[in-house]
Amino acid sequence: MARKKKIVEIEIVDNMFPNKSIGEHEGETVIFKGGIKGQKVKVLLNRRRKDYIEGKLLEVLERSPLEKNLSCSYDEDCGGCTYQTLLYEDELNLKKELVLDLFKREGIEVSNFLGIEKSPRVEGYRNKMEYTFGDEVKGGPLVLGLHRKGRFYEIIDTDGCNIADKDFAIIRGRVMEYFRQLNTAFYNKKTHKGVLRHLVIRKALSTGEILINLITTSQGEVDLEDFTKELLNLHGLEGKIASIFYTINDGLADIVKADKIDFVYGKEYIVEEILGLKFKISPFSFFQTNTFGAEKLYSIVRDFVGDEKNNIVFDLYSGTGTIAQILAPICKKVIGIEIVEEAVEMAEENTKLNDLKNVEFIAGDVLKEVDKIRERPDLIIIDPPRDGIHPKAINKIIDFNPERFIYVSCNPVTLARDLKTFINRGYKVEKMKLMDMFPRTPHTEVVCLIEKCCVLI
Repeated sequence: MARKKKIVEIEIVDNMFPNKSIGEHEGETVIFKGGIKGQKVKVLLNRRRKDYIEGKLLEVLERSPLEKNLSCSYDEDCGGCTYQTLLYEDELNLKKELVLDLFKREGIEVSNFLGIEKSPRVEGYRNKMEYTFGDEVKGGPLVLGLHRKGRFYEIIDTDGCNIADKDFAIIRGRVMEYFRQLNTAFYNKKTHKGVLRHLVIRKALSTGEILINLITTSQGEVDLEDFTKELLNLHGLEGKIASIFYTINDGLADIVKADKIDFVYGKEYIVEEILGLKFKISPFSFFQTNTFGAEKLYSIVRDFVGDEKNNIVFDLYSGTGTIAQILAPICKKVIGIEIVEEAVEMAEENTKLNDLKNVEFIAGDVLKEVDKIRERPDLIIIDPPRDGIHPKAINKIIDFNPERFIYVSCNPVTLARDLKTFINRGYKVEKMKLMDMFPRTPHTEVVCLIEKCCVLI
């Protein structure tokens, strides 16, 4: 017989990675997404699992003693952040504790834990924002902003969002008013009718170049000449609009993708600079959303690499080749593998831009491409997506039998899973350092140096 759902009030007694809270009700453990230790909350009790009850956070009734920072007026409504109410030092300590606790639960020993590196910027650090068109209340005025916390259909006006670059607020606000005045309909995710879907803004924080991409359906027309004029007449921007694109997306999923993309104004990319190297960024290029945090992250990787001047390095899941190119000056040769062809094309362009002769990129699935490489690496860099290394690929990668791996992870949960395989194959986690790439969110980047400690089995 199914348990009847009910709403209860409980105190959060602990947190666990990623972004989960633990409480107790009538002697039973309750686990749910969101929340901060010490809060008193209202929770909907859902499914009963083997050792706990799965809940859903409905409302924060009393704040935690940890919550000493009230710098964001959207904290209770916006789904973009989690730790806006914490002082930054407390946020760093919490993230460090959660990751170490995760590793402890998984039985993974780290010989040398080097702490957590701060983000150089905590406010205004994001170089990319994806805004959604919609309404805050049914039938209300057009809004361009972020999703309301826990709601799929409601969008809130996030004017003054403190993690986005200040120029984004100016552009977002003007675009919202422009389409309000034209009475242009947003795309309704229930009826699949309407025009406006998303606005993506990217800014190269080192150069100030701004790229804007308007995404709509094909159900209506946008006067791109007039739209461009509105953008170029904006005042108060610290950076400069360098690129404008227009994208058609008729897919049902609420994601930013292109059925058709048109180049409207300026140049077809913006240029970001990291650690003395230049990188072209196009509308759909992957690039770390925290430019100056990325410099810190890649510096950690470079420090872990040490002096590899006579060695061959593999960079698996290489994306647009940022790590490969940063390592090129200190390595004999770097070979990158990436499944997204556009990313490989951009990586090759960036390599030419930086005049690097010892970097090679391969477009393909790591699972398949590692079988084709005849060169033997001295070091392998692994920077996979959130899902971690494909289970069928991880042993193939370890079979190269290098002395060292460096694993760069944006998801400590899948990192912990993958590290167990490395340990079972005769490696150990020699060094680990965290990098706070995403202040105010629960996400944490982890860099691990993995070294051979015995004969592989």
